[in-house]
Amino acid sequence: MNAALPPRGAPLLRAEGIGISFGGLRALDGVGFEARAGEVLAVIGPNGAGKTTLFNIVTGLYRAGSGRILLDGANVTEAPPHHLAAAGLSRTFQNLQVFFRMTALENVMAGRHLREGSGLLADLFRLPRTRRDNEATRQAAMALLDWVGLADKAEIPAGSLPYGALKRLEIARAMATDPRVLMLDEPAAGCNPVETEEIDHLIAEVAARGVAVVLIEHDMKLVMRISRHVVVLNQGRLLAAGTPAEVRNNPAVIAAYLGTHGAAEASRGSARDNARGSARDDARGSARDDPRGDAHA
Repeated sequence: MNAALPPRGAPLLRAEGIGISFGGLRALDGVGFEARAGEVLAVIGPNGAGKTTLFNIVTGLYRAGSGRILLDGANVTEAPPHHLAAAGLSRTFQNLQVFFRMTALENVMAGRHLREGSGLLADLFRLPRTRRDNEATRQAAMALLDWVGLADKAEIPAGSLPYGALKRLEIARAMATDPRVLMLDEPAAGCNPVETEEIDHLIAEVAARGVAVVLIEHDMKLVMRISRHVVVLNQGRLLAAGTPAEVRNNPAVIAAYLGTHGAAEASRGSARDNARGSARDDARGSARDDPRGDAHA
């Protein structure tokens, strides 16, 4: 899937020389990456490599000890999380961060309120603009639930949903902010193969919408299928960076993280994706040739 790729645009999100220490432990040292619109960038590495710490710095939860972060060219190194969200940077977390007593619809609406224009007074007095904003938020949230396959669960408390559905719900809520950059921390962790495939498709669709996706994931088959570029961290430092094929075959990455078995699994996952991609292209071509169109696809 990485052959004949189109030219890459300018980075939408850039991290340069990021470093941070906790006490005497250097958790990150000179780490950087670039994420571009419409692409999936994977950040991989063994447990304790600093991947989530890097996410926490980029999204404003931690303050970097060194380096800088640029969002569409603007220096946002010291920006708080709510400013970054308003600027178009959204994320999910490694552990589920769902409002379990709220419905699926209310969870997604909570992410969408960031884009409402009503102020405090309008909300207090339930002015017409507030009602219009709330209705628009509800409609947008329902559209997102439909996109992730949860429209029929809209009024069900999130705590009653299965694990895989909660993972998709988190992606829907993150997308409710209309992000330009979406950062996903292990979105497929704990999912079975069917659920992982669903997450795979959602991530690809997010990128197809022009969003820059930055992904932490241990499922190497998923990483190799959907990523255009891969960054490998080890012990808080950049170990390697390149295309999935380059990273998969890098001896240092194999020794520190993948192992020979993991590299073989990643290679098989990439091969299966290439086969599926060819089949999908053939199917799309047949659909275009079929005068009945998508109704029979």
